[in-house]
Amino acid sequence: MAVFYHFNGVKATLRERRRLGAFLDQIFTEHGRKLRRLDYVFCSDDFLLKVNQQYLDHDTYTDIITFDLTEDEGVQGEIYISLDRIRENASEFGVRFEEELHRVIFHGVLHLCGFGDKKATEKKIMRQHENELLRRYFN
Repeated sequence: MAVFYHFNGVKATLRERRRLGAFLDQIFTEHGRKLRRLDYVFCSDDFLLKVNQQYLDHDTYTDIITFDLTEDEGVQGEIYISLDRIRENASEFGVRFEEELHRVIFHGVLHLCGFGDKKATEKKIMRQHENELLRRYFN
């Protein structure tokens, strides 16, 4: 089950939340995982910077932070997304806000399915998966 929260007045318009939730479940299933609970928290750059500093000891802005909270059976996680960063990235990359937001939503799920993005080869694989998921979701 995916749940979407908005923190401190930040709001993301997500159309077809049920469809999106079902699609996220499908991604987990395709990667041999079962989703138990996934919380998305949409927030500002400043809020996510504080999370990054406090929990990851990073002093940089980021678009997403994924926490894997899985203990027993079924994936549990929290995904924090900066809508400020999504807006800026969408403009920089010349894509619609909605597309960039969904790319990052899927990115967090892929992390919870075991995909990394620290090395160049991992980033390439992650981007291929993101692109495929975007194609499937929007077509």
